[in-house]
Amino acid sequence: MGIYLYLSLIPEALIASMLTPEEFGAYYAVGSKKKSSGQALFFEVNPDFRSKYFRVQEGLARCVPHEDGTPKSSIYISVYRVLEHVPISELGKFYITTQDGRTLGIDHSDELPKNDEGLHLYKEIAPVTPLIASRLNPVDFFDLIVKNPTSLITLPGVAFTELRLGELASDPALGKVGDLPYANIDHLREVLLDLKTKPVATKMVDRISPASFAYRAVKSGFFVGNEGGFRYYPMPSSETLRTQHYRWWRSAQM
Repeated sequence: MGIYLYLSLIPEALIASMLTPEEFGAYYAVGSKKKSSGQALFFEVNPDFRSKYFRVQEGLARCVPHEDGTPKSSIYISVYRVLEHVPISELGKFYITTQDGRTLGIDHSDELPKNDEGLHLYKEIAPVTPLIASRLNPVDFFDLIVKNPTSLITLPGVAFTELRLGELASDPALGKVGDLPYANIDHLREVLLDLKTKPVATKMVDRISPASFAYRAVKSGFFVGNEGGFRYYPMPSSETLRTQHYRWWRSAQM
């Protein structure tokens, strides 16, 4: 049996496992007797990765089969400040798992999403989880959070996704809501209107937003970075998901 390294985002953790990404996603999302179930989002990490910040070798040594021969599901190597200490170049595929354990793998892309002039809605996933509205495109939003020396609030690393705003991106006051799955639309409209009329780059929509979110709300994809690098993982189109990953797509609509 091989041993994998995973960087989980919910919660942020570096984990060794004998499970393949699909098996790990199902185990991590569906749960067991000792933990609750929910979404799972994680990166596969280069198995040769080693760092002075983590006891990786010791974690791998403890990742051995159970007495009955079944594979070891997880050995937690670290649950603190993981994103900032794993080089982005060590990350492989990004996996997103639905609540019933169906896992979709996404490759990173060197081609960033096309900039548009509308407003943006960002869901930070780790290490903090607020919902943020912004006038900034994803790259500039990342730079503001991680690399802006004049900002009072910065993070050494961050993973986030951009969520759809539909017509609200250009017309917060009168734009149709459509199928946007957000609870307090009136409050969201107010925040977006403030961005339109005031000289601010970002505004908090929900400071205690849960880590989970609706996959069908993802606009362009997922972004991850720290002071050493930045990477984009594009979300496949709805048509691609329906035709090539139908079971995952159906699960994600639930």
